[in-house]
Amino acid sequence: MPELPEVETTRRGITPHVTDRTILECVLRTAKLRWPLDRALCHQLPGQKIHRVERRAKYLLLFCDHGTLILHLGMSGSLRIVEAGSTEQKHDHVDLIFTDGQSLRLTDPRKFGAFIYTDSDPFRHPLLWNLGPEPLSDSFSGHYLWTVAQGRKLTVKQFIMDQKRVVGVGNIYASEALFCAGIRPDRAAGRVGLNRYEKLADAIKEILHQAIDAGGTTISDFNQADGKPGYFTQQLQVYGRGGGACPICGQPIHNQRLGQRSTFFCPTCQR
Repeated sequence: MPELPEVETTRRGITPHVTDRTILECVLRTAKLRWPLDRALCHQLPGQKIHRVERRAKYLLLFCDHGTLILHLGMSGSLRIVEAGSTEQKHDHVDLIFTDGQSLRLTDPRKFGAFIYTDSDPFRHPLLWNLGPEPLSDSFSGHYLWTVAQGRKLTVKQFIMDQKRVVGVGNIYASEALFCAGIRPDRAAGRVGLNRYEKLADAIKEILHQAIDAGGTTISDFNQADGKPGYFTQQLQVYGRGGGACPICGQPIHNQRLGQRSTFFCPTCQR
């Protein structure tokens, strides 16, 4: 599933191709993704210019003349820049065709993504208004995590994956950050001290920056906007390495289920 680094990589990839471009046509090839597609967009979007592309959590926001497109890549979706009129494949569901002859194409095999338009403040949209702080922003810190974790019995891994507490820390990055901070993922969030949360916040920022710089993480089917895979997989220290040797102490890495997610950690180095 595309996580924050993959979505940020996509944002950076499509931005130079869609910014200041005027939409000529909106092509919808399916009735619904995660939610129904509004056929009125085929009439509302043509003639509008995209002025900028932002990311909020795992959502992409395309700011147009009269409103904002909110896009989500779902479980296995992707965005590509293709030539207008390029033959569509089975799972190519939406094309934004621009007057310069290029198209922004949304591909979503599982149809868990979103393509929504709002003419109101997008940050007040029901999908976005209740989200936690961005992990790469100044508002995210160890002190913030420690404060909101007080009294919480939820495991610390599930806690940092709660999008109402902090956005974009998916399963892969949660496991990696907790390993770097030396914190067991199954420890109760309310029993982690301030100093350790400060280490965890720093680790989250560092891991996400590294993943963005590497172009995201390819585990199954994520590719960048230009079709090239992300390469952070090569830098993973514990995720997907159950039974392998810990890169620090050499002991076997454990794999257990937390919140229906595979969780990888070193019981020696993490406490």
